[in-house]
Amino acid sequence: MRIAVFPGSFDPITKGHIDLVERACALFDKVIVAVGINSQKKYLYTLEQRLSWLQKVFESNDKVVVDHFEGLTVNYCKKVDAHFLLRGLRNASDFDYEKTISQLNTIIGDDLETVFLISQPAYSHISSTIVREIIKGKGDVSAFVPESISNQLNK
Repeated sequence: MRIAVFPGSFDPITKGHIDLVERACALFDKVIVAVGINSQKKYLYTLEQRLSWLQKVFESNDKVVVDHFEGLTVNYCKKVDAHFLLRGLRNASDFDYEKTISQLNTIIGDDLETVFLISQPAYSHISSTIVREIIKGKGDVSAFVPESISNQLNK
């Protein structure tokens, strides 16, 4: 079985994330959307809220599993027997960063291959960081996040 892990903070999940997962479902038997927990990072939303949003967004897709982990992504991949890491690339800066991480993961992760999907042009400007800033500024994020989430945020 071809299992891919799509790790991230998903704080919050964006339409760009969803597009990548849906496209990856054509390539893999299972895609695990895994929220990585980093104790050094300050999140806008709780782990429970982010997991709830992910489960809601992917509830009708039987190829997608939502999970969370602490520690190294490569160790989580070993635990769930995934041999592929899924990463999205929006621009050249993403590529430079992700290439380095991918090469490190190849060294420390046994038989772990990183698969890069280039963002669709409609989503290449969206990042969770930018969406968080819009939320903090009390702006409308409906163009960037799924409707179910923007409805909650706009209440």
